[in-house]
Amino acid sequence: MSELPGASLHRLLANLCGALQLTGNVSQDVPTFLQHHHHTTTALHCQQVAATARHVAALAKVNLAQAETAGWLHDISAIFPVPERVQIAHTLGLEVLPEEKDCPMIVHQKLSRQMALEIFGVTDLLILDAIGCHTTLRAQSTALDKVLFVADKLAWDQHGIPPYREELQTALSHSLDEATIFFVNYLWDHRNDLLVIHPWLRAAQQELSSESTGQKRP
Repeated sequence: MSELPGASLHRLLANLCGALQLTGNVSQDVPTFLQHHHHTTTALHCQQVAATARHVAALAKVNLAQAETAGWLHDISAIFPVPERVQIAHTLGLEVLPEEKDCPMIVHQKLSRQMALEIFGVTDLLILDAIGCHTTLRAQSTALDKVLFVADKLAWDQHGIPPYREELQTALSHSLDEATIFFVNYLWDHRNDLLVIHPWLRAAQQELSSESTGQKRP
């Protein structure tokens, strides 16, 4: 996922901007773009994730600007209806896994990555890759991947308080890695409730589980 694709603006994505004039400041451009597409609630969620990502990054000594930018852009593809996401990904030349065909919602992380690159001009691979795996995580994840993954779960976009929130915050107070391991294991323990088990999540869980076991050995 770390290869930088060509940054020429695809017609499908270019048409999304219409007459909008982007400033290069994601904290202004993302709300403007999402409100233009009637996704005010998504704009609020992105604002919350950006702020939370900055907080998590500060705790973990990760670059604050990268974390905030990734938070603003992580759900920018919410403008696409879920049933259309697989076809849009194909149109943009993105790989779609069988599990993503079965659960098109997950494709949004790949679409958001491409939109961050082509529409918003982000070329930092750390930011792009964090956006591209913020729902599922992945094996060999970077610190920024983990920051966005955890921040998105703390600032979730559902009603009420996440059932795992207190435990996740406690784990985060110890370390970013502990928070990441906690939530990956939380998802794994509830995998029967998931629509699909994404192979990136499976790989992340296996890797983190192996690392955790190794650290506990005398």
